[in-house]
Amino acid sequence: MTRLALLLCLSSLAACSGKPPAPVSQPAAASTARVATPWDDLKKDEQRARDVQKTVDQQAEKQRQQIEAAEQ
Repeated sequence: MTRLALLLCLSSLAACSGKPPAPVSQPAAASTARVATPWDDLKKDEQRARDVQKTVDQQAEKQRQQIEAAEQ
């Protein structure tokens, strides 16, 4: 009798649930989305430092050329 009552309760709960099933996540969208990592900021800082060093090197080269031109 308890099994029948349990089966009746479960079937009524299943019948009353009118919600559609949850959508399955799309693997294509998940693979194209980039997840931020803790190293992203470090990589940005490193690239910024490289750019600054390149600018400093270019200015030093210009200054060296000006000095050489002035000496001649």
